[in-house]
Amino acid sequence: MELQTVSKIEKKARKSAGIDLMRLGIALIFIAVVVIYTYAKTGSVPNSLFLVIATVFGAYMAMNIGANDVANNVGPAVGSRALSLTGAIIIAAVFEAAGALIAGADVTNTIRKGIIDIAAFNGDVNIFIWAMMSALLAAALWLNLATAFKAPVSTTHSIVGGVMGAGIAAAGFSIVHWATMGKIAASWVISPVLGGIIAAGFLYAIKKTVVFKEDMAAAARKWVPIYVSIMTWAFVTYLTMKGLKHVWVNITDVLSFLPHTKKPTFGVAAIFGLILGVAVYFIMVAKLKKEQIINTREGINRYFTVPLIFSAALLSFAHGANDVANAVGPLAAISDAVLSGGIASKSAIPFWVMAIGALGISIGLALYGPRLIKTVGDEITKIDPIRGFCVALAAAITVIIASQLGLPVSSTHIAVGAIFGVGFLREWLHLVEQKEDEIEKEIEEAEKRLKAYELELEDLQQKTDKSKEDYKRIVELIEVTEELEKTIKRFKKILKKEEKVKYVKRDLFKKIIAAWIITVPVAAVLAAMIFFMIKGMML
Repeated sequence: MELQTVSKIEKKARKSAGIDLMRLGIALIFIAVVVIYTYAKTGSVPNSLFLVIATVFGAYMAMNIGANDVANNVGPAVGSRALSLTGAIIIAAVFEAAGALIAGADVTNTIRKGIIDIAAFNGDVNIFIWAMMSALLAAALWLNLATAFKAPVSTTHSIVGGVMGAGIAAAGFSIVHWATMGKIAASWVISPVLGGIIAAGFLYAIKKTVVFKEDMAAAARKWVPIYVSIMTWAFVTYLTMKGLKHVWVNITDVLSFLPHTKKPTFGVAAIFGLILGVAVYFIMVAKLKKEQIINTREGINRYFTVPLIFSAALLSFAHGANDVANAVGPLAAISDAVLSGGIASKSAIPFWVMAIGALGISIGLALYGPRLIKTVGDEITKIDPIRGFCVALAAAITVIIASQLGLPVSSTHIAVGAIFGVGFLREWLHLVEQKEDEIEKEIEEAEKRLKAYELELEDLQQKTDKSKEDYKRIVELIEVTEELEKTIKRFKKILKKEEKVKYVKRDLFKKIIAAWIITVPVAAVLAAMIFFMIKGMML
């Protein structure tokens, strides 16, 4: 039997090793294709070797974004069983690539969010290229490490830390815009707290208006259309503001009645969302009138499943449109510096560079995304369609609120914070303590009986003229009290164990928070070390 067990373990290990090798092989093939294409396209340009190496770093960074960051968009849908893992990967890969290629940034700041002052490079193109290469590689290495430890972290913060560290190594601490870094540090708190509060608020509202009602079916007919229409409004507004801002000028050229602004305003986006939200409301009302709703939690959950699937697709599209710049922004800066021989504050991203980012994200997601998808969807807290719906809705609304208030936020921190929020709400609602109350009542009853038996035993033992029945009763009482003491002890152990049962895994919570806090400094230190290595080799 033991030999059979060992044999099974060996087979499983060989299979796992084979899969890991296959994943690595596919990733290396993608990087090899990127190298060949880049060299064929720019091989005759001076310093093209730097661009080829930088493209490798950019492809590596893009794959790590896919492996780590995309989990936040589809994790709740997978955890709630609204989507299978395979289905989620396919949807996310397609919509991430579509978002990057269709609505990705056509122009990006070479230095993300004004982290450093490019004037401090004094026009030294080589130093600038080395700094950007260092930033890319450092951010990618940190993301790879975080993914290995199953910690969802912010890719934006990773590249920000990389740019900051490389900039300091290249030109000193004065190169950094510290006010901007302060805002980024503030987002560590703002993002998860906002996401958690909004997600918990919607979950509490759904529980109060639907789940906790005796007639859940009647409550669902009234409230589900409202919640789904709110989600529609939020996502259309979110997608218009974040996913279409890079192609808004082209849209207004076709639809001339729209305001001719550089990007959609909140008012226009909100009106789009309101129109579609109202339409969805009436569609849902008509749908629920025709259907017989099962008066159970599972019966209600099914009406939140389809919106959750749509949210996973739309979040992926918006993520691809915005966060692809984390991989290709520095690469575009390097490309521009190599091809033009100068340093520009802004540079157009060539389509081939954007394609590397889009394909890299999708490939990284398909190869290594499941690890983080399972963590986000299953391991932080248990997710069902209603909770997943609240997490996705919180992600969209938080970004909208933050954008209007000018608050810096991280999509990763928002999504994970929202999951923490629904988990902590479940604890606050005393879902665990219902069982604890029962155990405490059992302990109370047992202690009352024990006290009564002990008093009776004490009276009998003090009795001077004991009869045969008295002695029998004393023996019975001793046995009963001993048994009751054991029972009370056992109940207290159970209660102590139950008190430790939480709906949010505390070890994972601490690990993720720690990873968030150290992302910028770790990426910065790595980037500085890599910069000095490159500089040492080149000089």
